[in-house]
Amino acid sequence: MSMQSASDLAADLAREAEAVCREYLSNGKRQGSYWLVGNLDNEPGRSLFVRLTGPSSGKGAAGKWTDAATGEHGDLLDIIRARCGLHGFADVAEEARRFLRQPRPDPPARTPRQSTPAGSPEAARRLFRMAQPIRGTLAERYLANRGLTDLRGTDALRFHPRCFYKPDSASPTETWPALIAAVTDLSGTTTGAHRTWLDPKGFSECRLGKAPIDTPRRAMGRLLGHGVRFDTPSDLLMVGEGLETVLSVRQALPDLPGIAALSAAHLAAIEIPPGLTRLYVLRDRDPAGEAATQTLIDRANEIGVEAIALTPAREDFNEDLMAFGVDELRAYLRTQIAPEDLARLISGRGHPEAAE
Repeated sequence: MSMQSASDLAADLAREAEAVCREYLSNGKRQGSYWLVGNLDNEPGRSLFVRLTGPSSGKGAAGKWTDAATGEHGDLLDIIRARCGLHGFADVAEEARRFLRQPRPDPPARTPRQSTPAGSPEAARRLFRMAQPIRGTLAERYLANRGLTDLRGTDALRFHPRCFYKPDSASPTETWPALIAAVTDLSGTTTGAHRTWLDPKGFSECRLGKAPIDTPRRAMGRLLGHGVRFDTPSDLLMVGEGLETVLSVRQALPDLPGIAALSAAHLAAIEIPPGLTRLYVLRDRDPAGEAATQTLIDRANEIGVEAIALTPAREDFNEDLMAFGVDELRAYLRTQIAPEDLARLISGRGHPEAAE
């Protein structure tokens, strides 16, 4: 059979793209113009997406699929080959023709969904559920480019390959890959989400991997008092403004749980968990950061929690990490940590230093 015949067969399948997906990727579901499923093994999830509408060929063609986790892509013939365990094209073509000859049942009626208000906590929860773990994704590479490679305890971070971005109310909606962070309250309930849109072309010195858009960072939901949490605090906790700031200190002090408040105003208002002995506040070297740090220290002291400011050598701790490396950052932080915490924080998880 000629390659043109293969192309024609793929086009015939593409006209029945949703029916093909329901037959061979039955554990997925339709969302808008895409069929979403975990992978070619038909596992539940959202990594592999099949375009259900579009032209018969070329960019954006119906029936084309991509697995965001692995980078694999192809057409509906490839899906049939993988799902049926076929090898030769003649067998794949026979199965495709068998499918196309079948009577096509009406697709299930769609139940109208109640709309979720944009920017609400429920919209934030839905966005986080739609995202995927960051391992092996552009989000992991973005963090690595910032020197953030130890991702233990970062379940609050996920990746969305096509996160909506609307520059303003008059502009059309765009889609960009994004690092998604869940904002939670003291009980662990997700109240918001933070998005960092990323450049699919990768790292650049001027933007450090963020998308070339006007506002590559935005938060949604109910944020005041809450934050992005890394590990569960017991008696020690650190709190800082940005994700990268908190994650940078975690590279050097991985046994210190942290919360990213996402802004100076929210840092000042963060809810202080009960049971803390000491609160470390990561200071940013700007007027807003200085004021927020002092406000939070005063609030902590009022309720009997000792609060200590950790001050970076440069503008923030991510700049320190990228400029000096994790070992020098750890040595620098050692001089600011309470002496009674040194053995626990500096010598934990295999750090070679011993407490004095």
